[in-house]
Amino acid sequence: MSATQMAGLRLRFFTDPGEFLAVSDDYLRADPVVCTVVTTIAHRLMSQLAEGIAQPDRNWWLAVVDDTGAVVGAGMRTAPYAPYPPFLLPMPDEAAVALAHVLHGRDEEVLAVNGALPTVDLFATELTRLVGGRVQVAQHTRLHELGELTCPPPVPGRLVVATEDDLDLVRRWHAAFMGDADEQAGRPRGTNAHEAPERAEMLRRLRAGRLWFWVDDTGQPVHLSGANPPSFGVARVGPVYTPPSQRGRGWASNAVAEVSRRLQAEGARVCLYTDQANPTSNKIYAALGYRPVVDMANLAIVR
Repeated sequence: MSATQMAGLRLRFFTDPGEFLAVSDDYLRADPVVCTVVTTIAHRLMSQLAEGIAQPDRNWWLAVVDDTGAVVGAGMRTAPYAPYPPFLLPMPDEAAVALAHVLHGRDEEVLAVNGALPTVDLFATELTRLVGGRVQVAQHTRLHELGELTCPPPVPGRLVVATEDDLDLVRRWHAAFMGDADEQAGRPRGTNAHEAPERAEMLRRLRAGRLWFWVDDTGQPVHLSGANPPSFGVARVGPVYTPPSQRGRGWASNAVAEVSRRLQAEGARVCLYTDQANPTSNKIYAALGYRPVVDMANLAIVR
């Protein structure tokens, strides 16, 4: 762990996700929907460490602490894919600017950053002022939380849990999901391909029973939906993918509705991300009862 002091605030860095969670517990619990990505990954990596799976030395966790000792912001750098973008939660503006100086001062190369606005924009703008280059928006996302579920018109078929035997199909459909999301948003196909989970991570999801197919009345899989295990009482839905030949039949709406219903029945708050450039998915989720919570962005630093 290391710490950097500024007027009224400290940036505390951790290499142990468990230590980070212990220090940041009140902050994360105060808004667990907005913090869902950080808490989900922190708990996942804690489990991996308990299993003896080492984490890369480049990983860090950040708690922004005010002069009363309260955590007022957080972030992490744990992405397993290049360029290893930090993910930042809301924090005071001066902390976002200070973080850019700290990472620059220790020669930590940052070519992208993801997370909550305006924090990521302030961070990236200050970093480019220090190192040169410009900030380019790679993707605008929006986090939504489900209120009262509105069930869509029913369609034939049912939701079934995917198993380890379905690994190859799940991986193919997940890769297609990432590519289609790029195309629908007007980006080159494959822009987000590096974010696809590794085989071991996909197996963990299958063993946890958190990936589902919607099968039609013949038993044929026609759609894939997933969800993360709840963290601080919040479960995040994703991926959500329907092959092109099966679209427009209501599979996605019914699958997401049923997944969401089951998660709420377990006592979880339910959320999901949408790409703001994809009007179709935004319309579907709004009709189910999902409401916007916070806007986020994936930013590239182009030199």
